[in-house]
Amino acid sequence: MKKNILFYAALLVASQALVSCQKQLDVNPRDRILESGYYVNQQQAFNGLVAVYDQLGNQSSGYLTKLNIFASGSDDHFAGGDSPSDLGDLQAMNNYTVNSLSGAPSYLWGKGFTGIYRANVLLKKIEGIGMDANTKNRYIAEAKALRAIFYFDLVRIFKNVPLLLEPVDKDNMYNVVQAAPADVYKQIEADLTASLGGLPATIPTAEAGRLGQGAVHAILGKVYLWQEKWAQAASEFALVNGATPGASTYNYKLLPNFADLWKVTNKFNSESILELAYNTTSNMGWGNVGSGEGNVMGILVGPRNYVPKIAAQAPDYVSGWSVMPFTQEFFDLIHFDPRNKPTVANLDSLEKAGIVSYKHANANTGYFVEKFAGRTSTKAAVGQLELNFGQNMYEIRLADTYLMEAEALLKSGAAVGAGTKAYIMFNAVRARVGLNPAAVTMDNIMKERRIELAAEGQRWFDLVRWGLAASKLSSKGFVAGKNEILPVPERELANSKILQSKEWGGSK
Repeated sequence: MKKNILFYAALLVASQALVSCQKQLDVNPRDRILESGYYVNQQQAFNGLVAVYDQLGNQSSGYLTKLNIFASGSDDHFAGGDSPSDLGDLQAMNNYTVNSLSGAPSYLWGKGFTGIYRANVLLKKIEGIGMDANTKNRYIAEAKALRAIFYFDLVRIFKNVPLLLEPVDKDNMYNVVQAAPADVYKQIEADLTASLGGLPATIPTAEAGRLGQGAVHAILGKVYLWQEKWAQAASEFALVNGATPGASTYNYKLLPNFADLWKVTNKFNSESILELAYNTTSNMGWGNVGSGEGNVMGILVGPRNYVPKIAAQAPDYVSGWSVMPFTQEFFDLIHFDPRNKPTVANLDSLEKAGIVSYKHANANTGYFVEKFAGRTSTKAAVGQLELNFGQNMYEIRLADTYLMEAEALLKSGAAVGAGTKAYIMFNAVRARVGLNPAAVTMDNIMKERRIELAAEGQRWFDLVRWGLAASKLSSKGFVAGKNEILPVPERELANSKILQSKEWGGSK
């Protein structure tokens, strides 16, 4: 944590647009604004808050994201790429050869603790700033909720993590120890609960991307779900979802057309609860990947060496890197579901019809991610065009919370037959795409989540919390009792009191 926690400057001036969750801050020492001279007015507090939000959608310089790491480890995708050695950190997750020296754990640890450090600095400094009281309370609430989000990821991914509620000074940075996971979850719950009073019920369009009460209730529901606090989870999701579909206090509604969720221009729509924002104007280039606000997933998931042969019939995909191809098993599951075409780019069929050609790269199945595939019609007008896609990504959306509420009700022992809340919410997701009602069973919930949320980064985490990861992922090398978490990065173990988890040969 030496570098990750202490030396990432949350204090630098950030973009003033909070919808921009990808702005990396300039760390040129000559331009650096030191902590001692910052946080003296409301604008600087706002800038510090933006710096915390930045980390939600952080992308590494090695093209790593939370989504592509865990998608590569799931049974819905292969890592793909040009060859078995291309994008090695994703291959390591795909094959379960990841270790404490691998890039994915280091990236995820650094991403989370950078966000936590920035939140802690803001929370410490803001009390001394003379500013509007309501605005101050909102900033504090947002910082606490964001800290909880980062900790929720960290405790799920690593289990044994330090619990830091204030910035760590240089004299103590080597003495940090890990907390019991139960204590981390307790703090997550406390931060989320405390934040509700300072957050608005709804977010104006001009502030899209900021947290409101609905998003916090959704996150808290998911935190309870992970701890198998079924009744509490169901109560939180009920607050988000409303008594019936479309009756949410927070104005959330399912979009009538599933495919509309993936229109680049349809940002922060009525189904969006927590969304990571990207844009096409940050001018990111090959020399500063991860430093701008463009979404790199557009180029990553596109078919490699893509060439339209019959232009009038060929989709306008950008030639990409063939990352995250769907497995044959997943395609067979979704093939005849109405969500197939908005989810899967079926290059296999297009090629067989003579409409396109593409390179059959590593682990090719012919089935690529349609949901956020880069297209020539959505490319940026400036910068390295392939790196600056403006497609936003959903962290939580309403169909997800409908399905989680149904699951929580089922697991809590509530009635789930026709006419019950669980039945109505579960089947609202199916009805949206024209499917007939189905019984609320765990098998049906698991299938529905897999299809509805495909390629959105949920599958691996679902398998782990359901206790199914070992059986579903053993063919990829997953080892029960080990791969449910990632190892603590090696650089965090050196010259510190942080210990490796027992699952990875340590003593913690």
